[in-house]
Amino acid sequence: MDGLRERYLSEIAAATDEESLEELRVRAVGRKGEISLRMRELGKMAPEERKVAGPELNALKQEITSALMARKSEIADAALDERLRTEWLDVTLPARSRPSGTVHPVSQVTEEVTAIFADMGFMVAEGPQVESDWHNFDALNIPAEHPTRTEMDTFYMSHAVDQAHPPHVLRTHTSPVQIRAMKRLGAPLRVICPGRVYRADYDQTHTPMFHQIEGLAVDRDISMANLKWCLEEFCRAFFEVKEVQLRFRASHFPFTEPSAEVDLRCSWEGGRLKVSEGDSWMEILGSGMVHPKVLRAGGIDPERWQGFAFGIGIDRLAMLKYGMPDLRAFFESDLRWLKHYGFAALDVPGLHRGLSGAA
Repeated sequence: MDGLRERYLSEIAAATDEESLEELRVRAVGRKGEISLRMRELGKMAPEERKVAGPELNALKQEITSALMARKSEIADAALDERLRTEWLDVTLPARSRPSGTVHPVSQVTEEVTAIFADMGFMVAEGPQVESDWHNFDALNIPAEHPTRTEMDTFYMSHAVDQAHPPHVLRTHTSPVQIRAMKRLGAPLRVICPGRVYRADYDQTHTPMFHQIEGLAVDRDISMANLKWCLEEFCRAFFEVKEVQLRFRASHFPFTEPSAEVDLRCSWEGGRLKVSEGDSWMEILGSGMVHPKVLRAGGIDPERWQGFAFGIGIDRLAMLKYGMPDLRAFFESDLRWLKHYGFAALDVPGLHRGLSGAA
């Protein structure tokens, strides 16, 4: 056994790679290795011989195995040292320029609008995108025969099973969030409700999914004059101009009475929007005084409180302010478009330094 030990230990010490070590392991202590075969012969020996040869063979096997593991570790360490010697990086060299991501215009405009209304005392409220039929339509005084409740306009997730399981829809506006805010917070109340909404429409200025921000103010003695001031201040701050001219046109929305669509005086000279110049008028939002039935659905007594509400398309605002011609490009994930129209990640909107100074 001494000769066996010396031979294998010398061969292990001379091995230069893991392949030769594996070959030695198989030849020495593998299933048909030389030491393994000798251990199988123990059963043929006399008891006295077995008592002597058994411990010696076990000790030899453990010694060879330990030598194999130690040499394998040495070879791995040597290989790592060689890699570290040949692979190096000069940290004094200038860093490589990497492409930087940009903030999507929808996200940027949402932050801009939120900053403006936060300055007026409006808090942000959010709600689910899959809404019950009651929150999306009934609570907002939209009658059962209204065309927006058909499957041609609204994405239905489920149909009514019974009174305990009403139909659910992908919300068509963020007005349901106003109902939830009134029920949760009561009056007085000032909230804005930004978020995704869904309607079955698709063309240059419409997509099946788009973004809205709606506002609600409930208090005593609120009138259309308060609504007019609020919207004028918003447009002045958002378009970053000193003066704006708005025109309120009588309209009809089931959830407001009286209702008004709001137009902005502007011009399109040279293909660019210029606010409060020229003789053109452009519709930008819908608004009105909250209908008493809507207040009552939100758990607020319309005899003691009243309020105004408005709704604005965030995507449309982005198109108008930053000159984007096609709404569909907003959702096509074209990196060239995002690089052209995107905003710097640290360009956080704020009224104190201008909303879009780094656009």
